[in-house]
Amino acid sequence: MAERAETVSLLEGSFLPQLTFKGTVFSSNGEGQKFISLPWVKRQIREKLGFTPCSGTLNIRLTKEGLKQKKLLKKAEKFEISPEKGYCTGILIEAHLEGLKCGIVLPQIPDYPQDVLEVIAAWNLRKRFRIQDGSEVCVTVTV
Repeated sequence: MAERAETVSLLEGSFLPQLTFKGTVFSSNGEGQKFISLPWVKRQIREKLGFTPCSGTLNIRLTKEGLKQKKLLKKAEKFEISPEKGYCTGILIEAHLEGLKCGIVLPQIPDYPQDVLEVIAAWNLRKRFRIQDGSEVCVTVTV
């Protein structure tokens, strides 16, 4: 019985804080799809997040609360996408959408909209979860 109590105690102390980002899905100009489709980008995502991304990103326009929380992403474990000449750096952060492992890509581009998250996964998230423009979604990140 003492062993069980110790296990429960260890498990109870192992919860890590999470950030939840709520927002609305929207379509963009396709730049994320072009970037994610580059072989050197796919390779780095596979190496750093453990999956080969489906071409394209799920674009989410954050709520006001989500935008405030985005500043807290500094505490999350991050990986850098090292660019080839002529491309920007990107930051990768492991995340989950509906329990599915995915990643957030933060393009390091001047004037990039602060209220946007670009989400990548090994699957087409729109098809997998029947998401359309205007759908509300939640993305979680452990910090």
